[in-house]
Amino acid sequence: MIERIETKQRMSRIVKHNGTIYLCGQVAADATKDITEQTQTMLDKVDILLAQAGSDKKHILSATIYVKDMSYFAEMNAVWDAWVPEGHAPARACVAAKMAREALLVEISVVAAEI
Repeated sequence: MIERIETKQRMSRIVKHNGTIYLCGQVAADATKDITEQTQTMLDKVDILLAQAGSDKKHILSATIYVKDMSYFAEMNAVWDAWVPEGHAPARACVAAKMAREALLVEISVVAAEI
């Protein structure tokens, strides 16, 4: 069975299937902030959605991070490294990408296991 949560025409915020949770892309709460704050608020949103879906960051299987410019890579990684629980790093990819809005500096897509 596929469960879709907060479904709109274009996407669902959360999709659950066979114990796997897929989150739609998450961006910063305030795109006017710097890369550090954009990354932190983006990850805060991931925490909230995972809890809503019945999981947490210790159960993330994979993450794809999209960064507007790789000049932000080290600052984004500093926030990421502090956020990921030791011993629970997921499979991860990070790529430079054109963002949907000019002010956005980072976006993440997450797949996690249900607890």
